[in-house]
Formats: sequence, C-alpha cells, structure tokens
Amino acid sequence: MQQFSALQEANIDSAWLSIGAFDGVHHGHQQLLQSFKEGAKKAGESAVVLTFFPHPIEILKGAQDSYYLSDPEEKAEQIARTGIDVLIVHSFDKEFSMIGAEDFLTLLKQHTGFSELWVGHDFALGHNREGDIAYLAKQQDQFDFRLHVTDAIEIEDDVVSSSRIRKMLEAGEVKGAAQYLGRPYDLRGEVVEGAKRGRTLGIPTANLAVWPKRVAPLNGVYACRAWLGEKSWSAVTNIGLRPTFEEHLQAPVVEAHLLDYVGEEFYGQTLKLQFLERLRGERKFDGVEALMQQIEIDIVRAREILA
Repeated sequence: MQQFSALQEANIDSAWLSIGAFDGVHHGHQQLLQSFKEGAKKAGESAVVLTFFPHPIEILKGAQDSYYLSDPEEKAEQIARTGIDVLIVHSFDKEFSMIGAEDFLTLLKQHTGFSELWVGHDFALGHNREGDIAYLAKQQDQFDFRLHVTDAIEIEDDVVSSSRIRKMLEAGEVKGAAQYLGRPYDLRGEVVEGAKRGRTLGIPTANLAVWPKRVAPLNGVYACRAWLGEKSWSAVTNIGLRPTFEEHLQAPVVEAHLLDYVGEEFYGQTLKLQFLERLRGERKFDGVEALMQQIEIDIVRAREILA
C-alpha cells in the first residue's frame, strides 16, 4: 500500500476514492472498504482512501481526552489489511476545515482523478458539512463521478459506529466492542518501569505507556491476550488507580501480568494487549493478603476464558 501524508502529494490520474475518519476501522468500515476495493479491482482502477489526523472533531469541537480507537499507525495497518492501494492521511486543521464543498471536490478531482466516490450513510465534506449526501448526488455530472453510499451496518438492531464502540469501552463492555470492531479491542505501548511492587509479590507486571488520547476500557481487571512481536501469552490486565497502594494517582495505569512468561525483562519493547473479557471492577482491598487472594481468583478465571 502506497501512502501520502497530504492530499496535495498525491497526483493520481484515475482512481476510485473513499473518504472517512475510519477511527478504529470497525466492522462497518471493513465492509465498506472490502466492497470498495473489490469494485475498484474489477474496474481496473486504484482504490484510494483519504482519511485525516487529527480527527476532525478534535479540531472542530476542541481537544478530546481519550477519544481515539486507533492511532494513525494502527489505523493505517488496519486499512492496509483490506487491500487498499493508496492511503492518504491528510492533516486536518482550522484552515482545512474552512474549505467549501465545491473547492474540496475540485481538490479531490485534481489530485486523485476519482471517478467513483464511496462514502458512509452519514458522510459530509466541506465547511459546516455542506457537502452532504444530497449535495454530492447533485454534483456527479459537474465533477464527472458516480456516488456510492453504503448503508449502516447493524448488530442486533444497533448501528455499528465508532461512537457506539467508545461508549462500550467506557462501560467496560469489551466483548461487545469486539463484536462491533470485528476483532478484540487492543491497546499497545512501550513497556516502562513501574513501582515493581508486583515483582515483590511474586506477580510481576508490565506497565504500558499508552498514547493518552487512546480510549482505555473502564477501570477494572481483564482477561487479555498479550503480544510481544509474534509471540503471545495469556494475561491478566489491570487498568486503574491501584487504590490498595496509591492515594494520589491521577491517571489510570495499564499493567499486565503475563501468565507463564519466562524470560528476560522487556523494558522499551512494544506490548500489545487484546481485551477479551472483563473479570471485575477495580476496588480497594484491606491489605496485601486479600489482594493476592483475589488476584489468584482472577488468574484462574482468565485461564478458563483464554484456554
């Protein structure tokens, strides 16, 4: 997959084009992109995707804490898996948000030569979203393209959307989020040094430095699959403020205990955690002994789930 970091860098003579935020590249996005790619291939055209970073909502409505379901690199990886030919990740800023719909279409035509435009049912482009579906339909003759609007994907009468997935994760519903994403939700980050308290208790944990703009599941304990490169282990992951030991921790800590891991420490490496099921909420224990008893229960449950 070829990548460009700005629309103006691409000078494509002819292509099919799809535009969207594609945050998380969920089940609905995947179906759109798969059909889009297959149609372009049959037509002998390049399948080009235009997306944005930062997310438009961050610029238009102010900074959003813990908003993203994927960082730019992860989003690119997911889009690449669909077989798209070209990905353009354009920087979205205030100046770009002021471009009118007609000028936006002119830019798209100039730099992608698009003959088909594939978008979701709620799509709009241009300043104040003036380029909605109705507007785009009227511009097909002037700009010489065909508009293809995909229907919403529903699971149990609920529309699959990035906002719905965010709400699920914020409620700790990682199994539901996985169904909507089409894969388990994951967090990745560099393994950094922590208090090393788990090691003294015989349950060493890896602390992750996660991108703070990523959505983290609700504080609690989860059964996970942990990945270091191509190798994986079952894991019990805690997200929270460690109330049994900490009194003034402001931001949640993500720490994972890899079951049956034997090997060297892996500080500085990237660890990916796939969240499969929530075991319990975070709570303060009366002491270390009570905490250890609960951790043993958590490990047994995690083994059963991950077997």
